[in-house]
Amino acid sequence: MTSQSFEPEQDALAEPVEQRVRRHFAATLDERGYRADAAQQAAIDALASWLEAWLAGRHGWLRRPVAGVYLWGGVGRGKSFVMDAFFAAAPVQAKRRVHFHAFLQELQVRMHAHSGQADPLALVAREVAGEARLLCFDEFHVHDIGDAMLLGRLLKVLVEEGVGLVCTSNYPPAGLCPNSLYRERFKPAIETIEKRFQIVELDAGEDYRQHSSALENWGGYVWPLADVASRWLEQRLGLDTAVERELKLTVNHHPLAVRALQDNRIWLDFDELCRRPHSSVDFLWLCQRYRRIAISDVPCLRGEGIDVQQRFLNFVDIAYDSRIQLWLSCAADLDTLCQGGSHVDFARTLSRLRQLSATRMEQADPV
Repeated sequence: MTSQSFEPEQDALAEPVEQRVRRHFAATLDERGYRADAAQQAAIDALASWLEAWLAGRHGWLRRPVAGVYLWGGVGRGKSFVMDAFFAAAPVQAKRRVHFHAFLQELQVRMHAHSGQADPLALVAREVAGEARLLCFDEFHVHDIGDAMLLGRLLKVLVEEGVGLVCTSNYPPAGLCPNSLYRERFKPAIETIEKRFQIVELDAGEDYRQHSSALENWGGYVWPLADVASRWLEQRLGLDTAVERELKLTVNHHPLAVRALQDNRIWLDFDELCRRPHSSVDFLWLCQRYRRIAISDVPCLRGEGIDVQQRFLNFVDIAYDSRIQLWLSCAADLDTLCQGGSHVDFARTLSRLRQLSATRMEQADPV
């Protein structure tokens, strides 16, 4: 195992790490007028204790050090909030916090730079380990065979290199890869997490995203579908006479049909975005370049195939994390839209979409 070399922040030397993390968490809560519940407090305590022990390198001769913390629980339970506070307080200069989808895109790009060499993934993993001694993954989950194969080996190398890892997820480790077709490929990664990580559950409780004070209002949606919905979307995007209509972009070497485009605003159809084989890399490309995105004709998802559902869920994840403005025209209200879906991630998606402002068509301004 590569020896660990840390550079703690100078002001951290006068304060124990556990105390520093807990103090920052309490201060962040006070600033926002929140109060942690017992599970959230237990989670930050576990993270603080692990970080202090990990930085100090305290572990027994016969026991390998705990590689990190795996924090999981239901939607809206405050996992990302706890991670934010922990990451900000961690007295490590070489640290990164990265969203699952963005990291996978980065991984693919960096592996391509090593094409033709032996084991590009191991080379990239060691590069990452040399850049960040503490690495925090948010929204850790696996639904794609490529992701499963990459992440399984990546985790192994990062742990061997001594990188401290903190992951948040909606799933326990055994549920990370729900697709039985390639769960076996991801089994070694699950075993690594279960053996080398401290597993911390944020148990069931309120969905804090539904508190009115917590709503981010990151866009809106209108239903049911009608001609007036198109005018509603145009208004929300702020399109004018300079708009370009019905064109095709080239995204990662394949075409993407666009209803309308103007500056950093883009309008797409659900059919183009989710019924065609676009990847999460395509969605990242869109959210990095356009700050307002409209999607028209979103159907009730129950009748859609699992691949179509997955693309929509991935897009919502990436759009939400990218902090864009999202505008949707839908066949029905959100509860009906996501009702009875076969996909295991609908709860997270519904929680995020409920933060959009809702407009019934009879309330929409038709002009």
